[in-house]
Amino acid sequence: MSFKRLDPEDFLISADSITAGAWTNNLPTLSTFFTSSVQAAGASGQYYLNVYQTGSTLDESEVQFNIAFGNSNGSGSSLYDAGIDGKSPTSTIFGQFQNIVLGDENTNFTFGTVTPTTQSFYAITVNRSKYKGSLLPGTLNLTISGSNQIQLTDNSNDITTQTFNEAGRVYQIVSGSNGSAYSGTGYTTNSGSYGLFLPDIGTILLNASALDLAGPQGAGLGTSYTTSANNPAKLFNAISASGNFVLNSQENITSDYIFIRARNAEYNYSENPSFISGSTGEVIYNNFINSPQTFITTVGLYNDANELLAVAKLSKPLKKDFTKEALIRVKLDF
Repeated sequence: MSFKRLDPEDFLISADSITAGAWTNNLPTLSTFFTSSVQAAGASGQYYLNVYQTGSTLDESEVQFNIAFGNSNGSGSSLYDAGIDGKSPTSTIFGQFQNIVLGDENTNFTFGTVTPTTQSFYAITVNRSKYKGSLLPGTLNLTISGSNQIQLTDNSNDITTQTFNEAGRVYQIVSGSNGSAYSGTGYTTNSGSYGLFLPDIGTILLNASALDLAGPQGAGLGTSYTTSANNPAKLFNAISASGNFVLNSQENITSDYIFIRARNAEYNYSENPSFISGSTGEVIYNNFINSPQTFITTVGLYNDANELLAVAKLSKPLKKDFTKEALIRVKLDF
């Protein structure tokens, strides 16, 4: 075993962006949708649903995303206390996303250029294990089928200036595909954009005012402000009817490259006890004195306390003698 201190130029840090489908098995398209009938029929079904890629009771089922409904007035779910108006699970959800996205409980959501008087949204949150680092802008293609069918995407390919809020990057959701509006801004006439695409927290906020609209610009989901509206189920049915939810994830992998340089005069001798006579301490074979050779099989990385931090194994032994130099590149991903 031989040791050598590495120099600063032996280290290089690189970052690569890796993309994959956002759903189970890294698939980019989710075409089958299931919920738990128990959850849907329960009290929480008024404001929250888990969505699976297969039957929720099957062993292979995994939550793909969640649907929550938020309303500033507490509409869409039963009140916590009949004597306290406006306080319900939907108002709590609304407040949570206010803090996460806007960072201010007194600030309202603006969709495109419109700030609806009644603040209401459907929140699609992708399962954290599915989107890794973030969602990939420009890959969202979501078809919603109510009384009218619309296809939605983010406007990442149509903008020149990036917008940020408390949740990171923010894009408007528009009628279109692959990150671009079909025409114009892709907004509705009176309700603004169809929502906000928040890739850094894996969330899609859909503007209820736009989706509830009937007619060519809206999805025609109907009113979302009554307790019996069952809004998460309503959106679930509109998504599952189309069978088309396309989305990719993105992950930045940081790699630390370490270059191990074995120069011609280095690493040519072995400390293996079999090379030395146990009785005299002499080298057994004379050619190991003037013309030694070794075979490099393993590289160990140690800190200054002589603690082994990482081990790199070569695919096959690397022959080393005075006539050869070697450069071994070790890559650490984290």
